[in-house]
This record gives sequence, structure tokens and C-alpha cells, in this order.
Amino acid sequence: MPELPEVETVCRGLRAHIIGRRIVRAELRRPDLRFPFPHGLQEGLEGSTVKNITRRAKYILIELGNHQAGDKDDQIWLTHLGMTGRFTVYPTQSDKLVQGETGETARFYHTTHNQIGVHDHVHLWFDDRTELVYTDPRRFGYMDLMASTDMDESKHLRALGPEPIGDRFDADLLLEKLKNRRTPIKSALLDQRVVAGLGNIYVCEALYRSGISPRRLACHIGPVRTARLIRAIKNVLDEAITAGGSTLRDFAGAQGSAGYFQHNFDVYDREGEACLTSYCEGKVKRIVQSGRSSFYCSKCQR
Repeated sequence: MPELPEVETVCRGLRAHIIGRRIVRAELRRPDLRFPFPHGLQEGLEGSTVKNITRRAKYILIELGNHQAGDKDDQIWLTHLGMTGRFTVYPTQSDKLVQGETGETARFYHTTHNQIGVHDHVHLWFDDRTELVYTDPRRFGYMDLMASTDMDESKHLRALGPEPIGDRFDADLLLEKLKNRRTPIKSALLDQRVVAGLGNIYVCEALYRSGISPRRLACHIGPVRTARLIRAIKNVLDEAITAGGSTLRDFAGAQGSAGYFQHNFDVYDREGEACLTSYCEGKVKRIVQSGRSSFYCSKCQR
């Protein structure tokens, strides 16, 4: 499943091509993804202009305004990419095709449009002849459409915790959220009500950088460890976004390029390999917590 850096990379790629463009036609090629499409999605998209594209946790939020002033309020087109969802932009002027196999992390591809695929479920045409296609082989993604004024009360967004790269997310806030939690810190950080957007890869990496064992109870982290953890979370996410995310199978950025942060993994997916900390003779271990793999060094992380 895509994590915050991958979704942020998708948003940045989309911004480069469709902000300011009007949707002249929308086609839904099936009635549902993981859930049924919201009533009126096709009609809500057609005629709207893309005003902005933002991200909340792992959700893509496309702000739509109507080209006929006063006709209707601005709307938010919300998309979660699930396991295999991806947006593809087919620009007006391009003769190069960048191809990639579908993987578990949702990606953004910059290609020319050649044919309709069996897993292409949503297709948009813009006023400059740019096309946008949503593809999802496993159909674990989902979409919603709401008035901008209703966004804060959306069932998808209202319970989310703070963004980990925002100013609101600091040691005091995290310490307060963890103080009564008798679950492992790894599980607590994956709870989107504690902090929004973190996933398995970046939690493993942040815990390693902060020297905290994924087994340690969340309520036993304490102020000193919490401060280190906050710095590690923000740093690892900033580095991953700069690198364009992590490519485990077929991730591609706005120009068809792969994400490169997987080359910087300290522990994730390195079971049995030597710990990278100087003078540590330990090896990376793998355990399963709540059905997810945790990678860590038992000598460095306490």
C-alpha cells in the first residue's frame, strides 16, 4: 500500500499537468472499486475545473470548481489508491511511452495514451485534450465526492490524527497520544488516529533511527525517546519525498522515473543483514506484529 511519500509524489505529478484544466468528459467503466462510486460522481466531475490538489494522510484531495460561476459549490474529489491504484496522465504533446508492471504501491505514470486497459476504471478528458486514467487491477482503491465545506466531517478524514510533517506534530502532542496506550509503539504509530499517513516502511525506518524497539510499549516511550522519534519521523519522510518515494515493484514519479528511497533503507526488508550502525555487530531481525513485518536491530533499538 502506498505511504505518505508515495502519495505526495503522485499529487505533485498531477499538479504539474491538470491544475487549471476543465474536465469536459468523465467516464466510469464500472459501478465500483472497493466500494460503489458515490452517487453523481460522473456528473460532479464533468464541467468542473481542477483548482488545487492536496494530500491528507494517504488520501489525494482534488479540489474542483465549476466553470459556471454560482452554478454549484466547490467540491472535493477524494481518492485512496489502495494496493494497486494509480493515476496516469496522457499529456497533449508527447510521443514517448513509459511502461511499468502494476505493483502493490500506487504510482503515477507520465505516458502517451495508446489503448484502454481492462483495469482502467475511470477516464477523464480535459479541455486541452489531456487525459487522466485511474487504473486499479485489484480494486482496493476507492473514491468519494463531497462539498468542500463538508470535508472536515468526511467519514474518511474526520478521525485522522495530525500530519507527521506538519508543525502541529511535535513531541508534546505525540507523548500525550501515547501515554495510555499499552500496545507496541510500532502498532501505535500505524494507527491513523495517532498520526496520519505513516505506514510500515517508514515506521520501521524511524524507529531504527531513533533507537526504539518496535516491541516497546507506547506508554513507556518517555519524553527523551519521543523527541528522538519525532525528529526521525520527520527526517525520514522528508528524505523519502525528496527521493520520490520507495520503489518495491514499479513505482514511478511524474516523469516516469522510479522512486529511489529503497536504496536508503536501514532496516526495512533487510532481514539477516548486518546492522548499519557503526561498531554494532548485530543483524537486522524480522518479527510479525499485528500481521505486519517489523524489521529492527535488537542491539541498537531498546
